[in-house]
Amino acid sequence: MNSTETVAARPASLLGDLSELSKARLSFLVLLTTLVGFLLGWRGPMNYTLLFSTLLGTALSAAGASALNQWLERDLDALMARTSDRPLPARRMHPSDALLFGLLCSGSGVAILAFLANPLTALLAGLTILVYAALYTPLKRFTELNTLVGAIPGALPPLLGWTAATDHMGLGGWVLFLILWFWQMPHFLAIAWLYRDQYAAAGFKMLSTRDPDGWSTAWQALIYSIALLAVSLLPGILGMASPYYFFAALALGAAMIHLAVAFIRNRSDAASRRLFFASIIYLPLLLGALIAFAR
Repeated sequence: MNSTETVAARPASLLGDLSELSKARLSFLVLLTTLVGFLLGWRGPMNYTLLFSTLLGTALSAAGASALNQWLERDLDALMARTSDRPLPARRMHPSDALLFGLLCSGSGVAILAFLANPLTALLAGLTILVYAALYTPLKRFTELNTLVGAIPGALPPLLGWTAATDHMGLGGWVLFLILWFWQMPHFLAIAWLYRDQYAAAGFKMLSTRDPDGWSTAWQALIYSIALLAVSLLPGILGMASPYYFFAALALGAAMIHLAVAFIRNRSDAASRRLFFASIIYLPLLLGALIAFAR
């Protein structure tokens, strides 16, 4: 056993460490988007057992994927200030315990979806875990394209909700997937610029680490924000939601574009931070409008 993997004295609670290991805040976002996909796909009287099973299985799958990601990146996390206090790099948890937690959560989540939802949803959950832990995580050390790959598991949860409700991958589910995929790009580009020095120190291959003046990072944030506006209008164009949603999506998308343009004009941490926080506000507002004005 490596001496760096011994367990240090624990100043934090086990519950807090498990919450950090499973990225509870990220898992909450996963559940929110899964719920939206389910509600938009469901027809008829609500099946609350199916809804609960879908959310539980998805939550466990997300927690498992996050734990496996941190287990794989524990040495690199120790090199960045924003991640160095996680349970593994801070040595409050043994790596084998984190690995077991990740495998148990992943396996039980997929099993719940397979037996209580449907095999298609379980397959998508398994694909989410596989792409996140086995593809995206190692790619961060080798290519800047890792963000494009990492956005795939981040965009799959609403499609999981849709397939759990409908037992097929319909157009509505893919529209939700596209919205989440394009939303993640300006969101993650803003994060990458804010923590560019830490990513570089840890050896992660990010666009921002070879973009000293932020020009390429900011322009890509704008391009993806424009694309996000376009795909966010699709539910209104395709009849999934009323014109009220269309105009709400138009206003929210215009705000994102405005802040991305501001990031280009002033490529500072402050401008990047405003874009980051705007993206956090944008998503629940857009999804809320989609549910409120759904047809």
